[in-house]
Amino acid sequence: MLPSVSEMVSLGEGWTPIVSAQAYGISFLAKLEFLAPTGSFKDRGTTVLVSLLRELGVTKVVEDSSGNAAASLAAYGARAGMHCKIFVPAQASPAKLAQIRVYGAELCPVEGPRESSSIAAQQAAQQAYYASHVYNPLILEGTKTFAYEVWEQLGRVPDHLVFPVGHGTLFLGAYLGFRDLLEAQLIEKLPALHAVQSEGYAPLYKIYKEDLSELPEIAPQSTVAEGICIQKPVRWRALQQAVRATCGKVITVSDEEILQAQRALAQQGLFVEPTAAVPIAGLQNLKRLFRPSDLIMAPLTGSGLKSFPTL
Repeated sequence: MLPSVSEMVSLGEGWTPIVSAQAYGISFLAKLEFLAPTGSFKDRGTTVLVSLLRELGVTKVVEDSSGNAAASLAAYGARAGMHCKIFVPAQASPAKLAQIRVYGAELCPVEGPRESSSIAAQQAAQQAYYASHVYNPLILEGTKTFAYEVWEQLGRVPDHLVFPVGHGTLFLGAYLGFRDLLEAQLIEKLPALHAVQSEGYAPLYKIYKEDLSELPEIAPQSTVAEGICIQKPVRWRALQQAVRATCGKVITVSDEEILQAQRALAQQGLFVEPTAAVPIAGLQNLKRLFRPSDLIMAPLTGSGLKSFPTL
C-alpha cells in the first residue's frame, strides 16, 4: 500500500493508541497522534518522504513549516544523515523551534505571515530538494496510514471523523486511505469527514459556506491554533471534493472554544496543543448530525508539550 524502498527511515511511528473520551456530552474515540515519535501526526508522511529521498540519494533538503512538520523532517532527516534547512515563522512556538534545533537542523526564522516562510523556502530550494509537507504527494501516501490503522484497530470505520484543517494533509490522507479500503471492498462506505477551522483562518469554510469556485482572499488574524494558520491551502479543491464525497461538513470555532476544549481534554489526561483541540471544539457544532448509535472519532494531532500552556 506504500511506495517500495529497500530500507525505511523509521523512528517507530504509527499504531497510535485509541482511547475513549467525552466533550459536550458527546462520547467519542480519540486517536492519540501526539504520541508519534516527534509528537505529531506529521511523522506518518515524513517517514515515507525521507525514505524515498534517501533511496534517491538526496542529502540536502529545505522545508517551511509553523513547527510540527519541520520538527518531524529535522528528526527523520537526522536519522537519514541529511542536512535540513528549515524556514519557520518568527512567531512560531518557542518549544517547536527548540525541538527543530535539537535535531541539528539549520533554523531560519522569517518575519511576517506564514506564507513568507514558504516563499523563502522555495527560493532556497534552487540549491536543495524542497521537502514540502504541503506540495509533495509522498506526504499523503504516508498520512493514508491513519485510515488503514483505524480500520485495523477497530475492525470497522467510524461513522464520523473530525479533523483540524489548515493545509489538510491528514484530512486528505485519511480520505485517500478510506477510499483505498472502499475500492478493495474492505469497507462498505466512506465515513463522513468533517473539517474544522479556526475563525481567524477559515478559507475552506468560506468556500463551503458561499459555494465559491475560487480561493478567497482572507485577512490574517491571530489565533491560538497556530498549526492551521493557512490563508491559501494548496489543495483546497481536493479538500472541497473530499468533504462533498463523504457528506462531511466544514465549520469554524473560536479561540475561546478551542481553549475550552483543550482544558476538557486535559481533565481527561490528554494534554494537547491548541491546534489539536480544534476538532473537539467543533463537536458541539456537529452534534445535530450524530445519531445515538454513531461511532465518532477525532485525531489528537499534536502534543501539549509543543506550546506554552494556555490552560
